[in-house]
Amino acid sequence: MRLKSLISLKGGKHMPNFDSNVSTFIIAATIAGGLLFTSLDGGPADSSKRTALWFGTSAEAQDVVAPQPRWAASAAGRVEPTTGAVRVSPRAGGRIEKVFAKIGDRVSDGDILVQLDDSEARQRVVAARAEVKVRELERGEETVKGLALERRQAEDEVAAAERAIFDAWQAFDDTLALKRKDEARDSDVVAAREIIKTETEKRDAARVELAKLNKKSGMPLPGRLDTGLTIARADLSLAEEALQKTRIRAPFDGSILNVFARVGETVAPGPQTPLLVFGDLSKMRVRAEVEERDVAKVRLGQKVVVKADAYPDRDFEGTVSEISGALGSPQIATRGPRRPTDVDVLEVIVELDGTPPLLTGMRVDVFFHRQGAHAAKSASVAQAH
Repeated sequence: MRLKSLISLKGGKHMPNFDSNVSTFIIAATIAGGLLFTSLDGGPADSSKRTALWFGTSAEAQDVVAPQPRWAASAAGRVEPTTGAVRVSPRAGGRIEKVFAKIGDRVSDGDILVQLDDSEARQRVVAARAEVKVRELERGEETVKGLALERRQAEDEVAAAERAIFDAWQAFDDTLALKRKDEARDSDVVAAREIIKTETEKRDAARVELAKLNKKSGMPLPGRLDTGLTIARADLSLAEEALQKTRIRAPFDGSILNVFARVGETVAPGPQTPLLVFGDLSKMRVRAEVEERDVAKVRLGQKVVVKADAYPDRDFEGTVSEISGALGSPQIATRGPRRPTDVDVLEVIVELDGTPPLLTGMRVDVFFHRQGAHAAKSASVAQAH
């Protein structure tokens, strides 16, 4: 296209004519400058990216590697004791007579936490023991020998060990009650606990010997008197077990997290009526829920960082110790107005390092290290080969 002239609008006067080649060059230069300005003004790119526009091919200039995020995945979690929060329920129904536990108490395995009314159970034990004595006297009038005599002696050892265990538990409870009144020492409680352990070992060994003896060939069938004594001893064991069920004991060494039991209330057996919440606070862990889309990014042994609103300036580290084998519905409420209840989650257990000041039940956010995910994946592949 050739431009004849440029016309000035002001005053209606004609501008001087320019050569068409010069005008064409000016238009081309203007377009090229505009394109260059647009490419440089596309955003706050750094100097290295701008240099890439001037050197190399256009494909090389656009091949900019975006930095990967630090976390492979994140999930909501809740803090709990390393044993979990155990809800202790009664094994038998009855009226609560005593509550020994208080929130925050540190107790040991077997300590009585709550006691139900045991008056009826005690009477049954007395009656059952009397029946056993009668049956033992009757059996003593019958003379046996050989394998039948050996079996009697082995059965007597098992029965004596079972009675010794029951008596040892009663002595332990009495000693613990005195310790709570400052009338006994810690060493007395420890000694009473050791007696229970010793008698239990004796009972287990006696049962093994009786089982071996019953397997011998030629063992005669028990007589009427032996059978009657066996039934009476079984009734006594059931009565002693019923009495033990009136004592709600600590399942392991730990701390009392909450107490629901009240003196005078009547409780029924079953998990629907927990009396206490119990756990071991010496080590803490987090139960996290990873969304389905991120399950492939989590591995055993992976390092994580836990953040809590109560400690905004602190990070707590941990390691993935358990991963569930199936997806499930979320149990931890998400923050904000949106709650994706239709998203399945994978339950992951994270063991926290050290003794962080986090409280049981505290809501936290769990961030899984990307580097840890790669390292754990490489280790699993190496083990497979």
